[in-house]
Amino acid sequence: MFSLANAQSLVGLALVLGLCWAISENRRRFPWKLAIGAILVQAILVLALFGLPALRVALQGVGHAVDGLASSTQAGVAFVFGFLAGTPNQPYPLTDPGSMFVFAFRVLPVILVVCALAALLWHWRILVWITRGFGVVFERTMGLRGPPALATAATVFMGQVEGPIFIRSYLAGLSRSELFMLIAVGMACVSGSTMVAYATILRDVLPNAAAHVLTASIVSAPAGVLLARIIVPRDPDVEQAQAYDPAASKRYESSIDALIKGTTDGLQIVLNVGATLIVFVALVAMLNGLLGLLPQVAGAPLSVERGLGVVFAPLAWAIGVPWHDAPTAGSLLGVKLVLTEFTAFIRMGAIPVGEIDERTRVLMTYALCGFANVASVGINLAGYSVLVPERRNEVVGMVWKAMLAGFLATCLTASVVGLLPSVLFG
Repeated sequence: MFSLANAQSLVGLALVLGLCWAISENRRRFPWKLAIGAILVQAILVLALFGLPALRVALQGVGHAVDGLASSTQAGVAFVFGFLAGTPNQPYPLTDPGSMFVFAFRVLPVILVVCALAALLWHWRILVWITRGFGVVFERTMGLRGPPALATAATVFMGQVEGPIFIRSYLAGLSRSELFMLIAVGMACVSGSTMVAYATILRDVLPNAAAHVLTASIVSAPAGVLLARIIVPRDPDVEQAQAYDPAASKRYESSIDALIKGTTDGLQIVLNVGATLIVFVALVAMLNGLLGLLPQVAGAPLSVERGLGVVFAPLAWAIGVPWHDAPTAGSLLGVKLVLTEFTAFIRMGAIPVGEIDERTRVLMTYALCGFANVASVGINLAGYSVLVPERRNEVVGMVWKAMLAGFLATCLTASVVGLLPSVLFG
């Protein structure tokens, strides 16, 4: 049944599209057909994944696979770090079992394992065919050329800089609209390794967390394409057909070589994630310390989180969050943008069941599931400066706008999910 809560998400849909149109480089070229098609594709994908029994069972299987992957990873972590990994056999009596969930031992190692598995699946060409399949879908349904379509599909599984690596030789020849689209889509999605990490964080507070996180990253790709095309409209005159084989861009000598190189790549991601979290959380703590010197407002000290909650509460309400949860949800959106989505997911995972509505938690899972944050601006600048140095100045001029497009793309995805019957996700 379509309820008032579902209708509320229409506000978010209109708000996101309106904001992107307002900052468009050519407001007269609004892609109406693409807008209708992309939103329909998102809705159909979510309905199919959660509504069709066979696909719903498959998504539940993904959840079991994530649990198994996390358990297997913990076995390796326990072998290296012993009781520090949170094993049942502790040398000291536990007064607070919840404190044994240590991010460095429970989440970051999962990224290592998934990166190694992704490299192995790429070497076995399983992931190559999956990427090709999604590339064909994006090419035929959204009018993308071959190389950008493949890079967009690869980004869904491999990450915001890793995806474009597969079409490195074509980056210099992409149109401005296509280059902007790749950066925006990279910030609208997450990589396969982080999907599993987010699902691990949320599995105790969100039923079928892995299915929601996987669906969020996949369906946010069309949203990223749409908003990128609104902000930097396509110019068909400068685009020519190009053929491309993704398997030729990344090769491994053997399965062992794939596992070793995948682990090495994963280590770089783990170090980047860990270091970024330490620095940005420390900076926010410094700001909160300074704000704490000011007089209290409404009986509580000022903080970055409170400020972000006020700023983003209307947006959270617009995508479908009940107003009584809007300040909390708005704070999570702000934390995701200013810090990282990792920090936002950790904070949402720490909110006890029942403290916020189940609808709020589901919608925020989709709204947070993207790389659009300040740290990703630096990551993209560094990545594209290496991949296509001749267009560095162009990337510098569009990367902040791409971050906004990626941020709003996940909000658009949450709005589309909010339009659908809540019983679908039960």
